[in-house]
Amino acid sequence: MAFVSQELKKKLAPGIKNVLKKYKMKGSIAVDNHSTLVVNLKSGSIDFEKDSNSDGYHYQINPYWCHEHFGGVAKDFLVELLAAMKPKDIWYDNSDAMVDYFDTAYYVNINVGQWNKEYLKVS
Repeated sequence: MAFVSQELKKKLAPGIKNVLKKYKMKGSIAVDNHSTLVVNLKSGSIDFEKDSNSDGYHYQINPYWCHEHFGGVAKDFLVELLAAMKPKDIWYDNSDAMVDYFDTAYYVNINVGQWNKEYLKVS
């Protein structure tokens, strides 16, 4: 059963913050419903719209396909951020959708901006 605690969030926070700092991004880390680790990107130097291969601005990143939907520095950032959010010694996924069996350590969400505050692109 997916579960992420505040203690786990605190344990993962230094790695996530290092990735944010490396790419000059500002964001926050949260836990949603005790099952999802969330990173909310508030501002930064990455232009997600420019580096995306689809139309429109992405507000919620699909963690399963970000390596295919983004290029350049946005792709590099998202791949490193996901690696920090899902370290190999903690995160696992033994799910099998074919038999309706879901067993994962926890889920992850990456939001570019929030519903009430847009992501700010800074130079």
